[in-house]
Amino acid sequence: MLQLLRIALRSAPGTSLNQKEITVSVLSDIEIAQAASVHPIVEIADKLGIPADSLVPYGNDKAKIDADFIRSIENKNDGKLILVTAVSPTPAGEGKTTTTVGLGDGLNKIGKHAVICLREPSLGPCFGMKGGAAGGGYAQVVPMTDINLHFTGDFHAIGAAHNLLSALIDNHMHWENQLDIDPRRVTWRRVVDMNDRALRTITSGLGGFHNGVVREAGFDITVASEIMAIFCLATDLQDLEKRLGNIVLGYTRQNEPVTVRELNAQGAMTALLRDALQPNLVQTIENNPALMHGGPFANIAHGCNSVMATRTALKLADYVVTEAGFGADLGAEKFFNIKCRKAGLKPDAVVLVATIKALKMQGGVPKGDLGQENVTALEAGLKNLGRHLRNLAQFGVPTVVAVNRYTADTDAEVTAVQEFCETFGVPAVNCTHWADGGDGATDLATQVAELADSGAAQFRTLYNDDVSLWDKAKRIATTIYGADDIIADKKVRQQFEQFEKVGYGKYPVCMAKTQYSFSTDPNLLGAPTGHVVPIREVRLAAGAEFIVVVCGAIMTMPGLPRVPAANNISVNEEGRIEGLF
Repeated sequence: MLQLLRIALRSAPGTSLNQKEITVSVLSDIEIAQAASVHPIVEIADKLGIPADSLVPYGNDKAKIDADFIRSIENKNDGKLILVTAVSPTPAGEGKTTTTVGLGDGLNKIGKHAVICLREPSLGPCFGMKGGAAGGGYAQVVPMTDINLHFTGDFHAIGAAHNLLSALIDNHMHWENQLDIDPRRVTWRRVVDMNDRALRTITSGLGGFHNGVVREAGFDITVASEIMAIFCLATDLQDLEKRLGNIVLGYTRQNEPVTVRELNAQGAMTALLRDALQPNLVQTIENNPALMHGGPFANIAHGCNSVMATRTALKLADYVVTEAGFGADLGAEKFFNIKCRKAGLKPDAVVLVATIKALKMQGGVPKGDLGQENVTALEAGLKNLGRHLRNLAQFGVPTVVAVNRYTADTDAEVTAVQEFCETFGVPAVNCTHWADGGDGATDLATQVAELADSGAAQFRTLYNDDVSLWDKAKRIATTIYGADDIIADKKVRQQFEQFEKVGYGKYPVCMAKTQYSFSTDPNLLGAPTGHVVPIREVRLAAGAEFIVVVCGAIMTMPGLPRVPAANNISVNEEGRIEGLF
């Protein structure tokens, strides 16, 4: 039976078998995960040298790592840090998280001591259209259903802390309003961990004076909260509380900033986040350790897992594989310019994930025709891969391309990708981890380990702290997006100047932009040039210590698609969840 299951899996991404060799139907990701042999979490912790009494168990298969243990290993040497990123996303799929998991398993297969660091999924995409964040096929982290739903409650804690502040702001204005907060200048919105376009703009306080101050307000999705960004950048509980206190929640009638510290809310918010701040330990299907912690989106936030999880992993393993959200123009850029800058991290290698299907779509092939060989369209789409390679080279970290192979991919197409990458001096490795787990990523693991151990990395950020905020945004747009310039109206330009005037000029910028294109037009595929990047607004994230630059029509509260994934999710008669990927 197990052999038949493996054959069934090989009809999906990552196999070289012929279609006629398929004997049974393909298993879904959730079926594969539910059939996995999951080890007790204490056994997984033991592989990292974490004693059982340093775990805070959540059942038998997941746990948090105690803060006292994390402090006890601070003086240990760091392992090698490897970033996994991808070409620009398309509906055809790229498999960044799947490759991260497969590479981690592959490194352990070849005798390396490796651990992976991932972000936690958001309920919005899980019930919407993007999917979860646990990988796929035989390259998954488990327990998959728990991870993709409520997990250890981290997102709930972040949402509660965020909305506690929202309630305290309205309560303060309802009573004496001693801080003279202007209801028209409150910048702190509410959040919910679900896609819900109807909440983007609301009017709160209706129904009489006893319901508070009437004002225009709105909701963002929890992953867009500044608290999520702070949560993922904080180094410990004290740093978390300090950053929470620095949040600017709005302005007075004299247009002076008001901070959380002035409202005296940071202590209660920290209390809600105390347990959540401890990194989560789970395992891959092959029973290798994985840390999952935090989950900001890379199109509207900085798109990386927590600094605490990454730093902890570097003390516990020789190789740490982590990911950054969406394409390299978003996730990788923010990983380098924000996370690495703030945490003092120095990556040793980068893996750029690509699929033949995605590259053909970048070359103009409709989704329904992607199963047919089309080297000409592929070569046109390789411009997207090429720009990502040029962009990554600017950060001084050596790169390898992982070709996440599908059944329909032909040898001629894979060869075209490899020959293209050779012109950049970059290897392109054929990978079959979706179907074969770690065995399908051993070639990639060998290349990555050699690259990380070579000492070739000379990491540098794209800009220095003392560059103006406007020029930071322009540098990203022109050197990473291929734009000619950035544009903004007078009010936005004045906001840039005001942030610099009051002392925020040394902050990095976090570009909020569509993930589907280098431009702000999601339909402009490939590697467009000659475009400009319109900046709609800028937001101060004083606690996270960066400036959010909102470009084009990007939304911080997504909507559900015409047919949400929620329509296919259910619980069967045995009490098991079905339809979750």
